[in-house]
Amino acid sequence: MIFLMQVNGVALACAACFGKSDSPMAHGMNAGILVLLGVIGTVLCAAATFFVFLARRAATVAKLEESAKD
Repeated sequence: MIFLMQVNGVALACAACFGKSDSPMAHGMNAGILVLLGVIGTVLCAAATFFVFLARRAATVAKLEESAKD
């Protein structure tokens, strides 16, 4: 990282980012970024849904145990 900070001219942009923004490579890269964001969003939503399921199940079990004691 420190090496890249010392070499100013070389580390400005990668070969894909340095070209035209309307090139097919740029469109492909943007599509790849959107797909990865979609995958990350799907995994995070699935994890959140699982924890909501666990919380609801724990509340249901606690309610059943409480009613069984009475």
